Amino acid sequence: VLLKEPPPSLKIAEYEPGSRVFVDCTGGRGGHSAEILSRLAEGDRLVVIDQDPDAIAVLEDRFAGDDRVKVVKSNFSAIKAILESLGISRVNGVIADLGVSSFQLDNAERGFSYMQDAPLDMRMSKEGVSAADIVNEKPERELAEIIFRYGEEKFSRQIARAIVNYRAEKRIETTLELEEIVKSAFPASVRRKSRHHVAKKTFQAIRIATNDELNVLKTALDDIFDVLAVGGRASVITFHSLEDRIVKQSFAAHTVGCTCPKEFPVCVCGKTPEGKTEKFIKPSEEELERNPRSRSATLRTITKLK
Repeated sequence: VLLKEPPPSLKIAEYEPGSRVFVDCTGGRGGHSAEILSRLAEGDRLVVIDQDPDAIAVLEDRFAGDDRVKVVKSNFSAIKAILESLGISRVNGVIADLGVSSFQLDNAERGFSYMQDAPLDMRMSKEGVSAADIVNEKPERELAEIIFRYGEEKFSRQIARAIVNYRAEKRIETTLELEEIVKSAFPASVRRKSRHHVAKKTFQAIRIATNDELNVLKTALDDIFDVLAVGGRASVITFHSLEDRIVKQSFAAHTVGCTCPKEFPVCVCGKTPEGKTEKFIKPSEEELERNPRSRSATLRTITKLK
């Protein structure tokens, strides 16, 4: 998604070849990493992070033998510790693509999709609490809150009630079980008129809760900005309004300048912006034709000024 956009937004060519350092926070199959790497010279460095062991295997194979690349299995919220362990204090650019990767969605065994029957998992790291644990063990009120907050689903209470009723008889084990339960919570008229699958928002919500995605993002954004060198840039690709709002607000906080009251004739606080944002980018019509999954993607970039 937006494969050709991060290299221009990171302005790789503006830095001195041979000493440049970039980070791909969400390596996936290595698409963005490869685009960045194609613009790097001998002596430059690229750190590629992913928490998914399947992705790590792909990345290590793809970049094997390239001394410029270091692949790290971790969550990108640990970016500061990762860079410190590699002896890196500042970087010229960071890219983070927050979408679920295609091989996670398309691999039924990972349990992310309501389109294929599979164990209800959704763990990006393959570790910790699974989606099945959440839907089977959370109290009804907490389930409704998760579905409403992370899925922005107005039928959240009805869905939570349907889940609790079902699990009273049998543990929910698979994606299609959950999909059927969610569908049963909607009036038939709503199901007929819905432009999207009625389970889409609930699956998004359960996935976000399983991976604690929004809290991880909030932590990571501050650290990403901190590790940038002056003049360095961070580009983040989001896929839904909850993520985009967090990125937009985080970036905006770094662009605040003078906070003196308007009636003051001159600035006495001395505050100047730490960063500067650019206009967000959406996928082109050509990309939308080639990859419909990119429709909701938004790329935001910030430059560190001081």
